[in-house]
Amino acid sequence: MAGLRKNAFKAGLRDGRLQRGLWCTINDSLVAEMCAGLGYDWMLFDTEHSALDPLSVLPLLQAVAPYPVSPIVRPGSLNAPEIKKLLDLGAQTLLIPMVQNAGEAAAAVAAVEYPPAGIRGVSGLTRATAFAEIPGYHKAARDEIALLVQVESMEAVEQIEAIAAVPGVDGIFVGPADLAAALGYAGEPSHPAVVEATLSAVRRIVAAGKPAGFLSADESFVDKVTEAGATFVSRDIDLAAMKRGLKSRLG
Repeated sequence: MAGLRKNAFKAGLRDGRLQRGLWCTINDSLVAEMCAGLGYDWMLFDTEHSALDPLSVLPLLQAVAPYPVSPIVRPGSLNAPEIKKLLDLGAQTLLIPMVQNAGEAAAAVAAVEYPPAGIRGVSGLTRATAFAEIPGYHKAARDEIALLVQVESMEAVEQIEAIAAVPGVDGIFVGPADLAAALGYAGEPSHPAVVEATLSAVRRIVAAGKPAGFLSADESFVDKVTEAGATFVSRDIDLAAMKRGLKSRLG
């Protein structure tokens, strides 16, 4: 019989270990497999701002499964049926976008927990259960599921302490692009005002006792956020890295 798969990313969050990741938007299992062997701690498959959806994420999860990297999936929204499907397909870490307040954070928690604690629908013959080969999966699953919520609006930033206090929230990610737009700097995610707001948010997340996360292609910005206490960070997006590399070869 198979055993419940351990979530190395969640263990890293608990240990406060710095974990570096790659943001992934390319719908290709060969690319995902190649990236999985590069040495990143985690890879995030983004279904919110890409051509990916739950069905197309499945072969990507399968492609990276043999490698020592933790897959994370970002659903399109705080949508319980979509979250349920991603969990059944084997995702163990989810990043829920645009969580505005403690109530929405609690709804996200409920979506990843089985009754009576939550509302996740029960199914036995799924990839998550190793097709009914994991004894006691439904009672133990939440132990290895990491729930990350994303704050990316002024309302959400103002509610950081309340969101962090919601039981079951395992980490909080600061989204600079939407935060920049909320501050009046759409398309300028590295504007000094955005940097200042992000650093303040990360310090408050850490002070509230939660791991903080961040993504930016601006390496100096990532360095500042890491120094402020963020422990799961990404410096690149697969498609952006591909574009940058190909353009550099035009020479």
